[in-house]
Amino acid sequence: MTTVDRKIRLLVVALLFCCTATYPQETKPKVRAITAFIRVDAANYQSQVQDALKLLRRARQAYTDHGYEVQTIRITTQPFPEIVRDLSEQQATSFFRGLDELAKRESFIPNLGPAMLADNDPPKNADLLAQILTTSEQLEGSVVVAGEDGVHWNAVRAAAKVLKYVSEKTVRSEGTFNFTATAILAPLGPFFPGSYHTGAGHQFAVGLESANVVQSVLGRFPGDLQTAEKALAVELSRYADRCERVAQDIEKETGWSYAGIDPTPAPGGDASIGDAIEKFTGSKFGSSGTLTVAAMITRVVKSIPVKQVGYSGLMVPVLEDSVLAKRWSEGLFNVDSLLAYSAVCGTGLDTVPLPGDITEDQLARIIGDMASLAYRWKKPLSARLQPVAGKKVGEKTVFENPYLTNVVLRSMP
Repeated sequence: MTTVDRKIRLLVVALLFCCTATYPQETKPKVRAITAFIRVDAANYQSQVQDALKLLRRARQAYTDHGYEVQTIRITTQPFPEIVRDLSEQQATSFFRGLDELAKRESFIPNLGPAMLADNDPPKNADLLAQILTTSEQLEGSVVVAGEDGVHWNAVRAAAKVLKYVSEKTVRSEGTFNFTATAILAPLGPFFPGSYHTGAGHQFAVGLESANVVQSVLGRFPGDLQTAEKALAVELSRYADRCERVAQDIEKETGWSYAGIDPTPAPGGDASIGDAIEKFTGSKFGSSGTLTVAAMITRVVKSIPVKQVGYSGLMVPVLEDSVLAKRWSEGLFNVDSLLAYSAVCGTGLDTVPLPGDITEDQLARIIGDMASLAYRWKKPLSARLQPVAGKKVGEKTVFENPYLTNVVLRSMP
């Protein structure tokens, strides 16, 4: 889409909306993530990371200068099996430990990419990722469990094994927060842990936290689907357009290629997608009408006239959204509900709390359901599941991660 086409589309949407409403006081989203994509080698990764950090800090300052709060800067490498392929075990361990320490020192979040991209990739790479996640604080990674070639059943089983191992080997099982199984997700998405790339790097992407914008709009037009949809399209489009123009300026200034924006309205704490949907329907999240609103929000996100990457749908992370967490504890929705909503939106199963006695086979079946749904509809989904070792159905989690809300664990459907 050209710049002219984009501006015309924004104008048309705005004209449609202005007949029914006027702008409220501005509710500006946050920039959840600015993510750089790089290729590294174990001998030179520190200087390669520092080069990316120059770009990321310049980008953060640019968004700050435009009035946006930037929550995190992030770096995604090529898939880590490529980095350590010719290294000894000791050399690989040194690399992972060094990258983890560098991330803590320089205040960025690192992603090692997928342990398995194809179904015939060695499952031992997933086993190595499990060990990495249990011995590091910052490193994140994934396993790709479906692509255009179908569901990767070997990878599904490997991902379940990673989850079970990490849940049992990390304090409060919090290491599972840094792992996901992804399906039909294209490269260059900014959101973690599913972010990855397979190219030359020297690119960056932006992810927004705009659940507060959705809250504001849906709260003004409860029950009026058409008006709310038009209003939401205007609000989300104008912020995405502004953020894209900042990114394009950064591209010109730095020489790093702008990959795109993921306009998925990520929630966080009280900036709640659950609250937004409840304000619109007048009922609790999980009640009839939830799926309809989820589909509407996703239509709007897909219509935003910017260069889109990543999920570009609706994010429903149970533990990262205060209202969703509360409704989960109340038993108003479950894994199957989330899969149903994912049929019309995204991003799948995100930060879903599970009892610690769940088996590896049960985890594989859940991941397989997500992968099958993603492949059937050719849409990006993921499964970031969080079984909590030692906790049973009816007990409450005790996470200390500031991004996670503690909930009562529910039985499996």
